Amino acid sequence: MSNRTFLTLHSTIYALFAFALFFLPGFLWPNYGLELNDRYAWFLSQHNSIFLGGIAIIGFLLRDVTDGATARKLLTGLMATNALGFVVTLYAALTGIFTGFGWSDPAFFAFLAVMSFLQLKKLSQS
Repeated sequence: MSNRTFLTLHSTIYALFAFALFFLPGFLWPNYGLELNDRYAWFLSQHNSIFLGGIAIIGFLLRDVTDGATARKLLTGLMATNALGFVVTLYAALTGIFTGFGWSDPAFFAFLAVMSFLQLKKLSQS
């Protein structure tokens, strides 16, 4: 897949989660076994949407990057971000913080980390 397609898809996925964390935390988090007990927990969910939305915006704005070095750095950053997401969410799943649909998060981040790695590998070969 082209970098443009990959970055557009990656950004769309992150934007959807940013939207859900901001506008629908009361619907989203209980599926992961988490309770939003007060306005502070609600705000923390909305606060996390800043970072997911930011990653979506950066990837979307750079989807047409033609400089190989810049594209490699962007893809490496996305791969590392997704790998970090995998580690943190796997910890939550293994320790029982995430239950129910919570196992989907490590799978989601692992998938995006692998896809970022494959895109980076493809870029390095061209």
